[in-house]
Amino acid sequence: MSDVPPEPIPPVGYLSRKALPIKRNDAEILTREDVQYDFLHYIFMDETAAFTPQTAASASKITFRELYVNALYHSNKCSKVLKDKMLETPEFGVELAKISLLTNVGRINTTMAFFPEMKTALRTYHPVPSLQKTDGNAQDAPRIKNCLKAALLPSEFKSLPPSSPEEVLEKRKAGQCPPTSIVNLIFVLSNHAAPLANIHFDGTVNFLDLFLPKALASSDRAKAFLWVIYHYLESDQSPNPFDAPNTRPIPGKAPYMRPLTRAEMRRENVDTPEELEWGRKMSAQRNSFLQKLVSAMESEKKSKPAAPHFVTAAPQSISNPHRTRSTRRHPEPSKEDGPFMYYVPGEDPSVSHDLSHHRRGMYSNATSPILPSSLPLPYSPNPIVEMEERRTLSIPTPTLSEMPYFPDLHLDEAWRSVLTSDPLLDSDEENGDDGDIRTDYGV
Repeated sequence: MSDVPPEPIPPVGYLSRKALPIKRNDAEILTREDVQYDFLHYIFMDETAAFTPQTAASASKITFRELYVNALYHSNKCSKVLKDKMLETPEFGVELAKISLLTNVGRINTTMAFFPEMKTALRTYHPVPSLQKTDGNAQDAPRIKNCLKAALLPSEFKSLPPSSPEEVLEKRKAGQCPPTSIVNLIFVLSNHAAPLANIHFDGTVNFLDLFLPKALASSDRAKAFLWVIYHYLESDQSPNPFDAPNTRPIPGKAPYMRPLTRAEMRRENVDTPEELEWGRKMSAQRNSFLQKLVSAMESEKKSKPAAPHFVTAAPQSISNPHRTRSTRRHPEPSKEDGPFMYYVPGEDPSVSHDLSHHRRGMYSNATSPILPSSLPLPYSPNPIVEMEERRTLSIPTPTLSEMPYFPDLHLDEAWRSVLTSDPLLDSDEENGDDGDIRTDYGV
């Protein structure tokens, strides 16, 4: 393949905040190319001590790595466990700082998490093999962002920090050094990336483009990033310690960034076999955790009583020859109203099986009706549904000799009426067997 430079970089207007975050499915690995590992490596491994500490611990200049890690450590939202881990394992502090920088500019948004036991459905888990080589918990993006928002200068807790590049420069020219925290400065530069494209770059690249997979050398992009940070935190006058060597700096312009060929791009941000293997292992662990979580939720759901719901009434024909049905025509529901819905209350699954078995036993032996004295009439969780079941069953009507005898006259009449009358018969019609009623009223 020929080392031909890739296509020209499109104008800066193409980039939006929505296109900036990394988009991956749950349990999918974030590769070195996704996080631009080489670019982050050159930033945090730069040993140029050019920045003023933002705490009173030291008066000498420090590197960007020390500046950013200290800002995270002194954040009010940084937990004690996290602080102890950063002190115990400095490498973890650098890894956390790299992930935090990506969150700082919006490359990693608040829907991502970096530990596989995460349960919420609002975020997705992603192993980051190149930035999780220590055994520390990398938290999740929302906690990291909360930590970043609280990483302010002591004076900024009493008043609002600057929110534009012009305000930052005004504070620095007024003698305040540093004019704002490193974290807030990166927030400001990210929010004003488009206007600064023509001020510090050539108009085809802006501040956020430095964090994207671009056909520009990672080392040069890192120098440009550090140059912009120094320009606002320390001095906007030349010389800038991050100017390109052996070149004449242009006032107000970041150093030149060398374009890469496709072959050169393939040699950057290459994942190692060990990192890929670890990433696949963590993805499998995440999938296994989700399967166990879903199984536990299904078991818990089955053990709970069924929630109330509605069922559609299906038209059924009555095949019982012993019953007389009214011939009166009922108005049919309109198509717009849809089918009639029956309300079915919740039912405890622990008793539903016994209840259905009790019903089947009752109907299977119709010649031996269950006596009220031995067992009450079967309970139905929904009388309407129970009535539909009785209508569809052809139960032979027992003869008078088969009917039980009750010493109480009223109870005996009530029992005979239940077994021989049609509950669906309209009471306002003349036809039908109303002998008992006529007897009661002396007709």
